[in-house]
Amino acid sequence: MQRVMLVGAGKGGTALLNMILEMKSMDVIAVVDVNSNATGMILARKLGIPTSTDYKPLLSEQVQIVIEATGNKQVLENLLEMRSSKTVIIPGSVAHIISDLIDEKETLITRLKEETYKQDTIFNSTNDGMIVISIEEKIILFNKAAERITGISRKKALGKKIESVISSSLLPRILQTLEVEVNQEQLLENGLKIITTRIPIIDDSNNLLGALSIFNDITEVVNLAEEMTNLREIQTMLQAIIQSSEEAISVVDEKGRGLIINPAYTRMTGLTMDQVIGKPATADISEGESMHMKVLQTRRPVRGVRMKVGPSKKDVIVNVAPVIVDGKLKGSVGVIQDMSEIQTLTTELNRARQIIRTLEAKYSFDDIIGSSEEMKVAIEQAKLGAKTPATVLLRGESGTGKELFAHAIHNASDRKYNKFIRVNCAAISESLLESELFGYEEGAFSGAKRGGKRGFFEEANNGSIFLDEIGELPGNMQAKLLRVLQEREFVRVGGTKSIQVNVRVIAATNVNIEKAMAEGKFREDLYYRLNRYPISISPLRDRKEDIKALSEHLIRKLNQDYGRNIVDLTSNALKTLMNYQWPGNVRELENILGRAIIFMDHHEMLIDGKHLPPLEHTKENKGAQRNNSSDHTKEETLAEIVEVLEAEVIENALTKHQFNRTKTAQALGISLRNLYYKMEKYDLAKNSMQ
Repeated sequence: MQRVMLVGAGKGGTALLNMILEMKSMDVIAVVDVNSNATGMILARKLGIPTSTDYKPLLSEQVQIVIEATGNKQVLENLLEMRSSKTVIIPGSVAHIISDLIDEKETLITRLKEETYKQDTIFNSTNDGMIVISIEEKIILFNKAAERITGISRKKALGKKIESVISSSLLPRILQTLEVEVNQEQLLENGLKIITTRIPIIDDSNNLLGALSIFNDITEVVNLAEEMTNLREIQTMLQAIIQSSEEAISVVDEKGRGLIINPAYTRMTGLTMDQVIGKPATADISEGESMHMKVLQTRRPVRGVRMKVGPSKKDVIVNVAPVIVDGKLKGSVGVIQDMSEIQTLTTELNRARQIIRTLEAKYSFDDIIGSSEEMKVAIEQAKLGAKTPATVLLRGESGTGKELFAHAIHNASDRKYNKFIRVNCAAISESLLESELFGYEEGAFSGAKRGGKRGFFEEANNGSIFLDEIGELPGNMQAKLLRVLQEREFVRVGGTKSIQVNVRVIAATNVNIEKAMAEGKFREDLYYRLNRYPISISPLRDRKEDIKALSEHLIRKLNQDYGRNIVDLTSNALKTLMNYQWPGNVRELENILGRAIIFMDHHEMLIDGKHLPPLEHTKENKGAQRNNSSDHTKEETLAEIVEVLEAEVIENALTKHQFNRTKTAQALGISLRNLYYKMEKYDLAKNSMQ
């Protein structure tokens, strides 16, 4: 380190002092100025550097450099005369020039480092491998992509001859030929095949500086080509699917402009591609709101929305879903279904269901939901009864599941592979009941089919017949049924020959047969035949612990019917259901849950108390109704009061069941004929909607 003395501590000397202090190669041992309060003198004292007003005593061989910063020629001459042979005298002007040169050097070095950093960043950020060699064939650039592709570290490669690092490299050849080689295949030592371009590096003076190789793994190029091919194939396949689909399909972009429609869409709506493609999503709607626009706004799918489309105002159902790619909304796709086709299919399905229901049993004991003690007892009794040939009588209120038990008994018996015929005795008019049950011979009555017709008992031969609402059976039919049960034979209407049958009878009733028997409306002998194996099914209000399990089962069923995804009930809703008395039993429970689901928003997953319709007819409500209804004047006779109450009860029941007479009669526990009589008596028939 050079020992320096500064002579002159004015403004210029102070600048030189600061410059020298930044140099690691110089050590300031003294600062001299005739003015002890000069700026440089004050700074030196703060830094602990010795100061003096006279330089003469300080000149010695220990001072290697003296910088004269006073600008006084006489001082410079004196210093030159008095210095030792080992001391160098530097004028202040020369010191400033040296300082400027050093600053410029530092600036250039900094700029060079920045440029080098930028170049390295560029070279290392590209996915292409880059190798540069000098004219001596030594590697002077080896970027990160080259490390990744070759598997060779940069440290091991730099400064080495290219052949010792990559023996298959042909870069040295470029130094000889000075020609560019484009897209050449090369096999590396690690087994990878690359595509490389080799370029000679020549400066502006036409001097050869080296050679550059830019390369990439060919597998990436091949994969990219395969992806492009796959995308084209997928696009072609999707277009073929859309175009060949019998479902009408329309696709819009994120702004709601038409992108794609298929021929089925044109056939259904009557709109061509020119009328839809590039047009707003509302272009095809004649009545209703655009579901495409709604989906684009909410990013949620919509299902089962009815509207009218096209110039002919075709009545359709629309399902629309958003198209989201990597979290970004790209548009929506809609599937349109013709309502007329759906109605036709629904009618055919219902017809098929009716036929199937009369020929086979659909349910087993696994389908009966209930863990209450009452239901367990009923199920055990039914399972035992299924193993015997005895006639079973199912007793319980309407909606408790008597038909479900009948199906399960048949499927658990040895007759399960034969027919299961169900007959609702209250739904068939008295004039047709005999011919429906026992059949008729040709010519038995006007309109009879040629060759006659087999009745339900013949159809059920070797199987089971379920006689629902057996308590509504007319007296003459009771006698014929008794004969079948006793003798296992009957005679067709209009016939003379007895027909033998082997049929298991399962009967059901929701009326008090014992009371009907006491009133002479039901035969005792038939009662004892039917009541051989009675099974009582408790009403829902007596087994409320089954409500939760029943609700979960019914929600799953209703989800399939309505295309919803309801998960469960809230505790509030369950509490409401548990507090209700359920006059309609399980059938009413299904109705209540179905109505709740219909009016729920599509994003809601739980049925809450607010979704349930008002539940009336609790014990408290019934008491209040009776109290209100009993407010009559003293002038009315008992018979008149009874008639008023009876008319009111029947009218309320008709309204509740939407004037369905069969359901109303079942709910009131009276026969259908009796209901007709009372409707006529109280002039209620005029309000009928049927």
